[in-house]
Amino acid sequence: MRIDKGYWGNWITEGWPLEEVRISEKDKGILQELAKKFRSLCERPCEAEKIRLWKDHNDLKETRPLLLVDMENGWNEAVRFDRDIQCEGYMAQDWEMWFRKEIFWAEKLQDDKPLTSVFYLPHRAVNTEWGIGENKVEICEDDKNKAYSWTATMKDMDDEEFEKLDMEKAIQDPVVVVDEKASEAAFTLAKEIFDGIVEVRMRTWWFWSSHMALAYANFRGLDGMMYDFYDFPEKVHEIFAKLTSGYIKKLQFLEANHLLYQNTDNTFVGSGGLGLTDSLHTDRNHVTLKTMWGLCEAQECGDISPEMFHEFIYPYHRQVAEFFGLTCYACCEGIDEKWEWVKELPNLRRVSISQWSDMAKMSDYLKGDFIYSYKANSAHVTVPDMNEAVIRGELRRMFEKTRENHVEVVLKDLHSISNKPEQVIRWVQIAREELNRVY
Repeated sequence: MRIDKGYWGNWITEGWPLEEVRISEKDKGILQELAKKFRSLCERPCEAEKIRLWKDHNDLKETRPLLLVDMENGWNEAVRFDRDIQCEGYMAQDWEMWFRKEIFWAEKLQDDKPLTSVFYLPHRAVNTEWGIGENKVEICEDDKNKAYSWTATMKDMDDEEFEKLDMEKAIQDPVVVVDEKASEAAFTLAKEIFDGIVEVRMRTWWFWSSHMALAYANFRGLDGMMYDFYDFPEKVHEIFAKLTSGYIKKLQFLEANHLLYQNTDNTFVGSGGLGLTDSLHTDRNHVTLKTMWGLCEAQECGDISPEMFHEFIYPYHRQVAEFFGLTCYACCEGIDEKWEWVKELPNLRRVSISQWSDMAKMSDYLKGDFIYSYKANSAHVTVPDMNEAVIRGELRRMFEKTRENHVEVVLKDLHSISNKPEQVIRWVQIAREELNRVY
């Protein structure tokens, strides 16, 4: 079963080797017709209205709450390669999937994500991250969506071995190597096929978050990391310092080599929300870290105390946040007990309020000074038969408690939608009804 290469819906995250960079005449015709339909949707007056709404929202001007949905892995159930994709070539199928998802978003989901007439392509590249390796043992080898077991690389070290470990040698800095020939070939071919229909831009998912807590957990396991805070505090600082310096080196490499992408346009940023803003003045031909949104999060450390967060997590997040023009913070972790330190992060603008945060407390903390990025309960639409009353109750409480905030409601983390995209569509309708009732 082919799996969508997208992440956050309107991204393609993996480029193609040179031998796959080809489009047949039949596939070219299919893609051009889809691109024309996509462009016609982009030209609707409501798309410009949504762009202005997002800019005002991100610039902390008064707007109604915004709704944003991404089905993530659920896209594989809403738009299927074996049912909906007509192209025959491997790369052409990926391109067709991208257009069909955008069209589905506009015609069926109908949240507040605007369409802009740009087709985004990724570089063909190797992005090593931390050299950890996946260490997976597949339980069901014929389906990527099934379960697997996984082993942390440093989990079984004895205490003495771990304490003596030289982290400069044990942890590799992330490395990015671009296949310029394959990347340029795909870009040139796309410009030829879509000439006069839609613009083509390169945009590669080099990073999402600094992922320092995740990387640590990958090295030591979640339980190992929690014990380390108590048993080896100096080693914890050594590892986080190494991870931070490595991540910053990667950012600086991307900037120096003109590989950064503009994320102040119709692009997902942080752990949910779009980057459209007039607060950062970006020339897309000369993107710097200071003209971008960044994200810090530590989901794997959601249960540590505020004091431990301040000692072990905050200092390293602060170093990273200083490089970006605007900062998003958090994903799934609860942060109401850590707000004393989170609020001190440089350039903080967007704050994720997950199901593990106190909704009312965070409303008081954020007031009108930050974006209240509410993460709706994704479990409500992953079940075979969703309960509309429960969904309505959750959203009504949230809208009522956040009247003084700059609110966006993000439905994501949909690893399945029970093969019922109609439930996600209905969720948007319910959210719109509850929004209109309160506002």
